[in-house]
Amino acid sequence: MNLTRPQPKAVIICGPTGIGKTGFAMALAQTFGGEIVGADSMQIYRHMNIGTAKPSHDEQRMVRHHMVDVIDPDETFDAQTYADMAFAHVSNLAGRGVVPFVVGGTGLYIRSLVFGLFGGDPSDPLIRNRLTNEAKTQGHQRMYQRLALCDPDTAKKLHANDTYRIIRALEVYERTGTPLSAHHRRHRFRERRLNTLSLGLMMDRDVLYQRIDARVDAMIDAGLLEEVRRLLDAGYSQELKSMQSLGYRHMVDFVHDRMDWAETVRTMKRDTRRYAKRQLTWFRADPEIIWLTPEEIDKAESAVGRFLEKMK
Repeated sequence: MNLTRPQPKAVIICGPTGIGKTGFAMALAQTFGGEIVGADSMQIYRHMNIGTAKPSHDEQRMVRHHMVDVIDPDETFDAQTYADMAFAHVSNLAGRGVVPFVVGGTGLYIRSLVFGLFGGDPSDPLIRNRLTNEAKTQGHQRMYQRLALCDPDTAKKLHANDTYRIIRALEVYERTGTPLSAHHRRHRFRERRLNTLSLGLMMDRDVLYQRIDARVDAMIDAGLLEEVRRLLDAGYSQELKSMQSLGYRHMVDFVHDRMDWAETVRTMKRDTRRYAKRQLTWFRADPEIIWLTPEEIDKAESAVGRFLEKMK
């Protein structure tokens, strides 16, 4: 007799930034009576709403969202923490007969939720603290260059300003003698924890880039600069991982007179387009994803209906 506990089932909605994942997922969640579990590495932060394109209060009232506004901008958070918290939400929802829709563009978060992360040793506070101090004295660019030498595969996936993840990768290398990318390849996320249907959103790249540019303009019109000023005034350091993210680091550079306004907007749009390209590269490597345009909601409904029926 097979006593293995069935894995929770979930529908994943993924794709690049600015493509319309939230609206697409909300339509499906309303159709199937589901709730949304966010998979966005920035929407977890409180007080950071405009630059993260966080679902509005009205949207969150229409469909309940989880993994949004989880921590303050100066708190530590990583993929393992996300995987543990999000898995608890997905398991709870599935156990109550509610369809979990995992929605976001942070590929590592989604993989860590579905498959788990490699079983490495616990963090070494001594190494982490030393690397953090070295980053403060030497600068993030020097740390990025060090990572590029010992773990070029991981370095290619990170922005040179992403000090938190750079330090984490350097710590893994120093502690184990093996690059973080090699740990991931060896593990290959094989320990599947969820039964999933993965839907990816796509569109013509030029159209997507136009949408991204328009979205940046909309964020600025909505008060992104003022939001960043409030965060700085509240004491959140420009060196924080959260403040080094897309949009926020650009506004910080403007506030501190490191860029003029025209260059700030131009580089924010450019970097957001580049980020979308990296997201697409990540997701296209996943053979399980069914690709749809944002307009193909009927096809998505059919696919979700078949998936849920089959999993009964």
